[in-house]
Amino acid sequence: MPDRFDLPAGFRWGAATAAYQIEGAVTEDGRGPSVWDTFAARPGAVRDGHTGAVACDHYHRHPEDIALMRGLGLDGYRFSVAWTRVLPTGSGAVNAAGLAFYDRLVDALLEAGITPLPTLFHWDLPQGLEDGGGWLNRDTAYRFAEYAGIVADRLGDRVPAWITLNEPFVHTVFGYALGTHAPGRTLMFEALPAAHHQLLGHGLAAAVLHDRGLDVMLSNNLTPVEPASPAPADVAAAEAYDALHNRVFTDPVLLGRYPGLAALGVPDDLYGAVRPGDLDLIHTPGLDGLGLNFYNPTRIAAPTGPGGLPFDFAEWPDAPRTAFGWPVVPEALTRLLLSLRDTYGKALPPLTITENGCSVDESTTPDQPRIDFMSAHLDALAHATTEGIDVRGYYAWSLLDNFEWAEGYHQRFGLVHVDFATCERTPRASYGWYRDLIAAHRAKRAVR
Repeated sequence: MPDRFDLPAGFRWGAATAAYQIEGAVTEDGRGPSVWDTFAARPGAVRDGHTGAVACDHYHRHPEDIALMRGLGLDGYRFSVAWTRVLPTGSGAVNAAGLAFYDRLVDALLEAGITPLPTLFHWDLPQGLEDGGGWLNRDTAYRFAEYAGIVADRLGDRVPAWITLNEPFVHTVFGYALGTHAPGRTLMFEALPAAHHQLLGHGLAAAVLHDRGLDVMLSNNLTPVEPASPAPADVAAAEAYDALHNRVFTDPVLLGRYPGLAALGVPDDLYGAVRPGDLDLIHTPGLDGLGLNFYNPTRIAAPTGPGGLPFDFAEWPDAPRTAFGWPVVPEALTRLLLSLRDTYGKALPPLTITENGCSVDESTTPDQPRIDFMSAHLDALAHATTEGIDVRGYYAWSLLDNFEWAEGYHQRFGLVHVDFATCERTPRASYGWYRDLIAAHRAKRAVR
């Protein structure tokens, strides 16, 4: 493997968070309820009944968190805007106090020499819109574009690049197909209109942002999919899963079309959601960059019985696992980056790793697995750049321990430990390692 510091000139080092996972203050300053407030209040929905009501209290303690970012020497900070702080019901009158919070956050980041990279939607849909159908309702895409324009008009003079959506695959499948995330619907493949409407919202919002001279990105959770064996049935199952997980959320944006989903039994119009002209609206604004959230590869086998899904998940052999149970296979990141180039060619925009990290069980293991995970994945990333892949930056997930969705506070991804009883922050060994890595990379570039 090449030296992990041998990354392109101008490579940006960052860390990432999301609003509902860290902000807290869910009833303060006019913020309205989101689907995650409603879902977390449902008995049994979130492990041990945890909620994001306080989380890391970032809403009040963001100066302390920005000091931690400055201590790392970050170039950029990826965060998300809580739609319900800006528009408490998802549309209508703007909540001035909510916009003012992000004003203060952006100004403080810039004062610290850190470039803000906001994400407009990280799964916390306003409950008011969910009551009208949420992402199953086409109108939500248009409300999203209006919201994008409001936030961009306030912050766009200082924020040059924006991410529209975070991981629409995960939100669609966990939130609308399986019901394990908010809003808790269990529609299986009939959840795919929610995917289409998110992508439509992306396209409409991208046009709004481009009209204001701003750069636009989309962050997808992508996974290299490998068959459990060379058997034709396993290969076909892996191709079907790859279409569902990866290509449904990338092909429309980069190529202006959906992949064929006949192997999944899904109609080409995604149950009537796709209308004439929609793919032009999704594709035509274009992307200035593609965000890639990477955690693990996926191994797929043919189903063993009749009915059910047209694929089965298979264990990844001989791979260590994170506290979440995800296999650790760093070289899969290299394969994924190369496959994106091979699949999309000149349609592929510059890439940024917008999330990468792992949870560690501190009751049995110190912080070293997190360091090992990040180090190995940065080596894999550096290897891909020597093969000509244009990767512009790396954002560690996450700056802080946080509310980890349906797992509550049981999975710890942070470079900084958070005591959730007191919200006290304590940098881990991985914080120091990442700080030193960033400094060493800069020093090496400075002498060239």
